[in-house]
Amino acid sequence: MTVTSFTPYASLLGGALLGLAAVALMAVTGRIAGVSGIAVRLFPPYEDNQLPGRLAFVAGLVAAPLLWSIVTGRAPAQSIDANGIVLVVAGLLVGFGSVWGNGCTSGHGVCGLSRLSTRSLVATGAFMLTGSVTVFIARHLI
Repeated sequence: MTVTSFTPYASLLGGALLGLAAVALMAVTGRIAGVSGIAVRLFPPYEDNQLPGRLAFVAGLVAAPLLWSIVTGRAPAQSIDANGIVLVVAGLLVGFGSVWGNGCTSGHGVCGLSRLSTRSLVATGAFMLTGSVTVFIARHLI
């Protein structure tokens, strides 16, 4: 059985930073901070002149753990108990779900729910249900 650690302060700080980033992006560009939408629009055809901002957003996602390592002197702890095939299949399923659901957990869960979007409520419920079923299957049936 996999043991997880409860990190309320780090989680609260992370959530607050994510919310702040979402509000800042909406205030500056008028766009929703949906990571899947930002990432997919890095590739042609480009719909608007937001490419530099999208590149900066994704660069920030990559730079955050590097900055953490510099500030604290140690890399963020990570462990993945899955082989490469499982990770590839999981990534493809998440990508398919993001396209099919017209957004991801950051777009629907953070931005959509805060705007009281019914579509985002349904999508977030589907994400949470699917995640719960997946964890149950992975921990108890496999």
